[in-house]
Amino acid sequence: MKKKSLLNWIFSFAGEKKAAYFLSVFFALLCVACAIAPYILIADIVKKLLSDEREWSVYFNECLAIAAFWVGNALFHMFSTSLSHIATFNVLANIRKRLCDKLSRVPLGSVLDMPSGSLKSILIERIDSMETTLAHILPEWTSNLVLPVLMFAWLFHLDWVNMTERFQNAIEKTKILNDTAVEYINGIEVIKAFGKAKSSYERFVVAAKEGSDCFVEWMRDCIWPFTIAFVIAPSTLLSVLPIGGFLFLRGTLSAVDFISIIILSMSVIQPLLTVYSYHDDIAKATVIFGEVGGIMDMKELERPSADKKKPADNSIELRDVRFSYHKEGQEGRGGEIIHGVSLKIPQGSCAAFVGPSGSGKSTLARLIASLWDVDSGSVEIGGVNIKDLSLEEYNRRVAYVSQDNFLFDMSVRDNIRLGRPGASDKEVEAMAKKSGCHDFIMSLEKGYDTIVGGSGAHLSGGERQRIAIARAMMKDAPIVILDEATAYTDPENEAVIQESVARLVKGKTLIVIAHRLSTIRDADMIYVIKDGAIDSFGTHE
Repeated sequence: MKKKSLLNWIFSFAGEKKAAYFLSVFFALLCVACAIAPYILIADIVKKLLSDEREWSVYFNECLAIAAFWVGNALFHMFSTSLSHIATFNVLANIRKRLCDKLSRVPLGSVLDMPSGSLKSILIERIDSMETTLAHILPEWTSNLVLPVLMFAWLFHLDWVNMTERFQNAIEKTKILNDTAVEYINGIEVIKAFGKAKSSYERFVVAAKEGSDCFVEWMRDCIWPFTIAFVIAPSTLLSVLPIGGFLFLRGTLSAVDFISIIILSMSVIQPLLTVYSYHDDIAKATVIFGEVGGIMDMKELERPSADKKKPADNSIELRDVRFSYHKEGQEGRGGEIIHGVSLKIPQGSCAAFVGPSGSGKSTLARLIASLWDVDSGSVEIGGVNIKDLSLEEYNRRVAYVSQDNFLFDMSVRDNIRLGRPGASDKEVEAMAKKSGCHDFIMSLEKGYDTIVGGSGAHLSGGERQRIAIARAMMKDAPIVILDEATAYTDPENEAVIQESVARLVKGKTLIVIAHRLSTIRDADMIYVIKDGAIDSFGTHE
């Protein structure tokens, strides 16, 4: 990943709101100018008093000007802050949109390798935590740096790199805490069932303690430079008074100019404090943008933006397919788990994959569903390598249902409608009836308007699968892949689902993975998968 500065990161996500950032800096400069101008006017008033100016209108006009600059300071600050916040919320939205879009183009294995706690933390908490920094850093930090930049830049540079490295440690410990918390919550049923509450809770406590300690250490590192900055910076008179006094005694500095310098030196204090107050925020934002960049640089599925060639039909063919799981950013690959598999599934036929757990059945299905890319060989649809088809075209052709289908925290109706977003309520209900899940949906508290809960938690495993099947059928894709799609369904309901699915997939190319013989006995071809290879194949008979 090419290293970027904080400004490069901000502008790369700012989009059409870049101009708002520039305008916010412009108004912030005017704001600072309005804050400094009264000191200049006060110094001028002192000069005139010492020169025995007795015209009160002169002083009255200068006081009016001071008041006008005070009002200008407030107005320009309001304009600057409003523009910078508008631009910043656009930046945060663009970061999330591009990260989600990126994850949709990344192989499933790479996404699964990332702990869900880490992803959630980056997408929600850490991106949110940058709002204040990004909204104020460009206008306020930039404008307030104008005056003290020459004397401050070098000291700031010396400590910035170290601060970034220190905050990186805090980020890493927070990641571990998030991952441990998610694992603890998701596995609470297993933890209680096997009496592992104490050991599992201890892991969480250790992670929480380390997360706490690293932030205490971070604040301890920050306290000394901040204390020095906030104590010494206001004490500009420590240097101004002795030096000015020496020059005054030598006769090279007049009393009027000496007093003016004392007054003007006070105008540097606030900009200095404002600039330094963003010191650790810049380090934090730099680290967080580095994490965002790490996701943006993940390898994507190799797909063109437009189809290079149209498939002749909806047949499926695997040619000497080899595949191994490997983690993003790691050297080498894990052991190969699919070893030179070749097979052909004619259009409109039903093929079943059977075999022991861990044999590679689901991996083959996911390769056909384009959730991963093969290491070598090819997966072809209608004689065209899927790497030559756009993701949009491929997604239109293939519907995939796994045993762990995810339902969104919205109504049953809207979950089914995801298969075809433009479908009417009547079409959704008609598909539910065809899929054999209308009766159980109507038995729910609010029928089709029942909210299913996060990940479908308000429904049983079998109910979730039946809704997922209805959603996939709603898509009306010519190729359907059912990966243990009835694993959580009792035998009675499984017969209903099979009968419904059989009607819905008539004329489609179907791939079924199942352990139950009843699910696959009518398949046109059964492939026995063992140790990542085809052990045998034929009809049930």
